[in-house]
Amino acid sequence: MEFEIIKNERLSEEYFTLKHPSGLKILVYPKEGSHSTYAMIGTHFGSINREFIHNGKKITVPDGTAHYLEHKLFESEEGDAFKQYAKTGASANAYTSFDTTCYLFSCSEKFDESLEILFDLIQSPYFTPETVAKEQGIIGQEIKMYDDSPEWRVNMNLLQAMYQEHTINKDIAGTVETIAEINPEILYECYNSYYNLNNMVLSVAGNADPQKVLEVADRKLKMNAPVQTESLFPEEPYSVGKDYVEQILPVAVPLFALGFKENAGKGFATTKELLCTSIIQEAFAGEGSALYRDLLDKKLINSSFYTEYSEGNGYRYLAFQGETRYPSEVSKAIKEAVIKLHETGISAEDFENAKRCVYGRIIRGFDRPSSISAELINGEFTGRDIFEGAELISGITLEDVNTRLASQLDPDNCCLSVIKAITEVT
Repeated sequence: MEFEIIKNERLSEEYFTLKHPSGLKILVYPKEGSHSTYAMIGTHFGSINREFIHNGKKITVPDGTAHYLEHKLFESEEGDAFKQYAKTGASANAYTSFDTTCYLFSCSEKFDESLEILFDLIQSPYFTPETVAKEQGIIGQEIKMYDDSPEWRVNMNLLQAMYQEHTINKDIAGTVETIAEINPEILYECYNSYYNLNNMVLSVAGNADPQKVLEVADRKLKMNAPVQTESLFPEEPYSVGKDYVEQILPVAVPLFALGFKENAGKGFATTKELLCTSIIQEAFAGEGSALYRDLLDKKLINSSFYTEYSEGNGYRYLAFQGETRYPSEVSKAIKEAVIKLHETGISAEDFENAKRCVYGRIIRGFDRPSSISAELINGEFTGRDIFEGAELISGITLEDVNTRLASQLDPDNCCLSVIKAITEVT
């Protein structure tokens, strides 16, 4: 059993890939000069996966189940995994996103022992009525913390207003009411449906030796027969559900998020589509853009302003976010600039400048083992190779970008989410 080497001559970079007999896909990306190792294992199961078919049976789970399962996997009959990591000196964590759940650690020594803990963690589910009930209070506190976070609420309020049917409009952690419905049977159902090693990916980057990774895998991984799990998503209309939503929270400066919804369909955006969108974002609203300078000069935004593009199975949107005391004026200015952009297209000069900025960000990403590890897993789940962006960007043309622009930033299909300060309404 040997690793396949994936090389990129342009970048002088390479990584190793192997399908382990257990079913797990293993990716190892050694970085010369790195003194630490970053390891991550992920499954393509996130908060949007509320309905699925497993072994011919249709299953619907409460909001927040994927996040709840992430919490519970750290607890086994042998004890808490965090305590085990403390003995090896590794820094461990996990996260649940809309699309994935990942478990990770970084270390500068005792890598083998830390990887063994990671493998045990994802292969040893231990759910009892008592332990599941105990977790409800912990996660309930986390939900309340998110409910009080202006940065989180401005985003979730935006998604809940934009998306009428798709489950991206549900909080990742669920609500206190929905997590009360979760029991051991539901957690085991999700675990057996999505935590099969044939559906998971391990990525290791930094000070990494492929053979050492393989030795631990051979020693610890159990054989998994493949399973078939089909995720189900409702049909989502093109139009936003609401064009405005607001909430009052104790903030010093109000927050805004202006989201432009797109047609998504099933599957994921291609690397070329993502590159074109990144160039549009940089040319239209990057720090060197005319729009950014104009908004800054008029004191409509500050340095917190940024753009973000999010896409997944059944959803795609581009959002402009930041602090402002004048959310309506910012929204109006951006939408007017969007209309003008569609009339004129992106200029050749702005295109070239933006393209160089995007390429620079791609190259810098290969300096960070944490970024590499996450991108390797994301690539496996979306069908995009980690080197693809660097290879394709030189061939992206102005025509490609303006063609992509035609399907983005629809000024008639957007929503403004605002977090107002308490003082504004008293």
